[in-house]
Amino acid sequence: MVNLEHGHRPPKENPVRVTDLLARALACLWPVGLMPVAPGTAGAALAAVLAPALFLCLPYAGRLTVLVLLFLLGAWAAGRTERLLGRTDPGCVIADELVGQWVTYLPFAALRPSELLAGFLLFRAFDIFKPWPVRSSERWFGGGLSIMLDDVLAGVYAALCLGAWMLFTD
Repeated sequence: MVNLEHGHRPPKENPVRVTDLLARALACLWPVGLMPVAPGTAGAALAAVLAPALFLCLPYAGRLTVLVLLFLLGAWAAGRTERLLGRTDPGCVIADELVGQWVTYLPFAALRPSELLAGFLLFRAFDIFKPWPVRSSERWFGGGLSIMLDDVLAGVYAALCLGAWMLFTD
């Protein structure tokens, strides 16, 4: 109960904005990022499963355009969610996994299931172990840009390795 006689008022709460809800939903690929265990792996797996129908079917210019748009939207959403939660690179933010996984597949017009799986495993390995400059890129800009950028770089490494693997397995 609020006692207004003595000048006591409840603390002001920041109102929840629609853009905040949208940012969190996008950043977390709602509800995937809310998984209690391995949300990043779940986000990358979702991206791998959706890639043939939503990404690989596009011409190269279309795939590149989608990635640029997702990167920019993801950077905004990840940065906003980071500020809302008061935590740096919160685990629930997995839009970066979607972009990084699709960067892995970017150079390829079509992939067999075994190649999709190999790309998924390679991306997760580079995203987890973070070889140079992946780890250092997390500090280059801060906020949403760095959240997204390290996964883009991990995806570049994974794409190069996937391409080499495909050359030697065909």
